[in-house]
Formats: sequence, C-alpha cells, structure tokens
Amino acid sequence: MSQARLMDGTALARRMVEETAERAADLTERTGQAPCLATVLVGEDPASVTYVRMKRNRCRKAGIESRHVALPAATTTEELVGTLRSLSDDPAVHGILLQHPMGTHIDERAAFEAIAPEKDVDGVTLASFATMSFGLPGFVSSTPGGILRLLDEYDIDPAGRRAVVVGRSAILGKPVGMLLLARDATVTYCHSRTRDLSAAVREADIVVASVGRPRLIRGQDIKPGAVVIDAGYNPGNVGDVDFDSAVEQASLITPVPGGVGPMTIATLLEQTTDAAARQLGALGV
Repeated sequence: MSQARLMDGTALARRMVEETAERAADLTERTGQAPCLATVLVGEDPASVTYVRMKRNRCRKAGIESRHVALPAATTTEELVGTLRSLSDDPAVHGILLQHPMGTHIDERAAFEAIAPEKDVDGVTLASFATMSFGLPGFVSSTPGGILRLLDEYDIDPAGRRAVVVGRSAILGKPVGMLLLARDATVTYCHSRTRDLSAAVREADIVVASVGRPRLIRGQDIKPGAVVIDAGYNPGNVGDVDFDSAVEQASLITPVPGGVGPMTIATLLEQTTDAAARQLGALGV
C-alpha cells in the first residue's frame, strides 16, 4: 500500500484568509467599519502568548482589526467575566476570543458563557454548541469547523462512514463529533476510560485524534485506507498520532504542524467577518 496523501491545511487556510480579506475590505468600504476581533489572555503562558500573536498577525493580513486584552494571572473569574461582558456590550467589537487554558482558579465555563453568542466566533458557548448540534444558524467551534472544511476540500463525504473521535473536550472532541453526526457519519467517542481503544480505532473510516497525548494512535491501530485527522499538538511539534507509522496505513492524513492548526485560525477569522456583517446589517457582503 502506498503512503497516505497529506492534507495541506496551510494551503487551504491561506486561500480562506485571502477570501476573508476580500470580504472584510468590502464590508469596511460599505459600512465604514472594519471587522474587529478582541482577544483576551489571562496570564503569560508562553504557548498562549505565541498563539495570540499569530492570530493577531493573521487578523492584520485579513484586514480585521484586533484588540488585545492582557490580564494578570491572578485575575479572578468575576473580573474575567466582567471584562468579557464589557467586550460583549461594545458595538465596536464583533468577535471575542478567550484564549485557553486560563488557570485552574478560573471557572472556564462561567467565563465562556459571558461571551455574547453573536460574538462567539470561536464557538465555545453553550448556545453555539446547541446550534451546531441542531444544525441551526450560529458559529461552529473553530477547530472542528476547520476539520470539516478540510474533509470537504479533499472530497471526503462523512455520510455512512464510521468516525471515531478520540477526545471529548467541550471545544474540540464533543463538537467535532456533532458536526460529523450532522453529516450522517456514525460517530463513536473514545476517551481516557475507553476499554481497548485500539480496537475501536481500527473500526474507523475517519479518525479524529484530539486527546492531547503524544503519538497515542499508532499505525497498527489504523484501518487501511482510513482518513486520519490529527488535531493534537504536543511539545516538539508532535501530534496525537504516530505519523511515521500511520502514514503507511491511512489514505489521507494531516501533518503536525501544517494540518489542522492553520484551519483553526482561518475559520476564526472567517467567522469574525461573518459576525461583523450580521452586526452591521450587511449580511450580503
């Protein structure tokens, strides 16, 4: 069997950002107001600082204004909720990104719920999860939305396929499973308490690894010809899939980096422009 084809998230994301930049420029010309994304960071976690900087740079390339709110690590849940509610009430801000993780002393769910649903361009609120699950208008979680766009780009129709999602986080595992279910895939969620994970993964036509454990999924666990989406990112540019062995079994696979990561940011920027168009009454833009 030949090696798997790589799913190039970098190229697709670049195209998405270019298209978003055109829409943002048109929106700015028509309304006199550029889309604006507010990023909120609690503390100075090095990886989070890097991610936020990348997102702000991408905003600039897409013609989207960015407003960065840096809060000290000792910020309380109440203070963070107040900041997010203030941004939600600000008509000059169209989208809000709360960078996570944000410290164990923070009630993460309370913080997410302080984001107005119409500005939840990262798809982290309960309202966004509900609209995703029921196929209603709203914003999808950025990484799961990016994964579905990658599948579409490579003509992978999930309908009738068995999809195994390894991981059940509120912002990745759970929503990507719901998006796949909405596309008529048969979805199985696996997690830390799944018995015989390898056996479950071997049944999958589509594998989404999002558990945060380096090289957990090995080539011997992959069904020949399966599509493998590695949404994990661990120190040393290592994903949740053992790439070298999995590439010998899969038909398509995402690299780390360069697969899912760029799609997350592109989806975030696309949804920020969508949010601005709705809030500015320019949906046709």
